Amino acid sequence: MKRTSVQSEIKQSRPFRSKQQEATVALLRTASVVGRALARVLEPWSLSLAQYNALRIIRGAGADGITTLAIRERMIEEGTTITRIVDRLEEAGYVERERSMPDRRQVMCRATSAGAKLLDKIDPLVDAADEEAVSVLSARELAQLVDLLDTVRGANAKRGAPRTMVRANPD
Repeated sequence: MKRTSVQSEIKQSRPFRSKQQEATVALLRTASVVGRALARVLEPWSLSLAQYNALRIIRGAGADGITTLAIRERMIEEGTTITRIVDRLEEAGYVERERSMPDRRQVMCRATSAGAKLLDKIDPLVDAADEEAVSVLSARELAQLVDLLDTVRGANAKRGAPRTMVRANPD
């Protein structure tokens, strides 16, 4: 049996248990490879993909700002610790935070002018990397890929992989 590309990449000598397993591994491997390529674009500014994503979300909220909870819900990568991400962005001078009124439990985040200028510089580079990542696909294949990924993601969300994890009681 001919080894598949993903089998070769991960140096797996045995066949996958199923096509479903192979597809899942290929999906995860592809996400990792594309993520690394995008991360390299951000390296000169010492930004992680999660920090870049959060900064874009915050900038998109405009002058009114956005709560940290709302940022977390909109993040591409789930499970990120948004408080640490925003801490680093604030330390770098890219965002500012303040307690909301009247609910002091909420923290509002806003992009600073330095954060907006940074994104103005980086966005075209990330856009180019996005295009390069899928440049091997035709427009039809790209639309098909998006549809297939939407289907897989939607089914997993409905089946028990919600955006926020419900912790089981270990007792």
